Amino acid sequence: MRIAAAQIVTDEDPQQNLQLVEEWATKAADAGADLVVFPEATQRAFGHPLKPIAETVDGPWADQVHLIAQRLGIVIVVGMFTPGEPNEEGKPRVKNTLLATGPSVFVSYDKLHLYDAFGFQESKTVQAGERAVRFDNRGLRLGLATCYDIRFPQLFQAHANDGAQATILPASWGAGPGKVEQWRTLVTARALDSTQYIIACGQGLPDAAGVQAPEGAPTGVGHSMIVSPTGQVLAEAGEAPELLVADIEADTVEKARKVLPVLTNARKDITG
Repeated sequence: MRIAAAQIVTDEDPQQNLQLVEEWATKAADAGADLVVFPEATQRAFGHPLKPIAETVDGPWADQVHLIAQRLGIVIVVGMFTPGEPNEEGKPRVKNTLLATGPSVFVSYDKLHLYDAFGFQESKTVQAGERAVRFDNRGLRLGLATCYDIRFPQLFQAHANDGAQATILPASWGAGPGKVEQWRTLVTARALDSTQYIIACGQGLPDAAGVQAPEGAPTGVGHSMIVSPTGQVLAEAGEAPELLVADIEADTVEKARKVLPVLTNARKDITG
């Protein structure tokens, strides 16, 4: 499968962001990609109100993404926001959702691990998901994860143990001291400790795209990556918008799991 990661920078306007999806999905299709990944919060960048634009995965914004995917004959994975339940104080929340749509594919995933870290509290406005999600496409099984999920290897190992050869990871990785180094290390580590491809597509750095970002919002640092099951970086972006393309193969995963059987060697009897 040829897979693409479209590192873009979105802002508060869902329709303008939809135009970016169409533009970059077209570039990916022209490059021969079967699937293109967009960042977390593609529908609307963090730092702007999310509740007013939240909609179901069969709503008008998502429907336009589906139509783009069908027209281009490509699967699109994109970050959006869907309605959630109020928090304990009765304040509205959304779900941080990934939509995967295209020929023979229509699934969604709600982010399991919420970003309550580095002074940011996603859980105030976002409801956590409750289940892992995987889907099959062109002979490969693909898992879904979002941003902060990268710090929890058990999710990636669960995908791999269920037969996934790759996990797709849209993100909006907040800037800060050492954060790019952490991102690169974590993406590579998740590939190695679950012996699968990781397709990590982050928001680019707003300044590199001429976008004015709200102060303090986790709006992205770039450095999207496609990493092999043995930790080889197949492609990495810089800070600006960029399209990464790589070919991934089930045989490569099978060979990696034979020579590095960490999934089968893992002890299941160890407790605290």
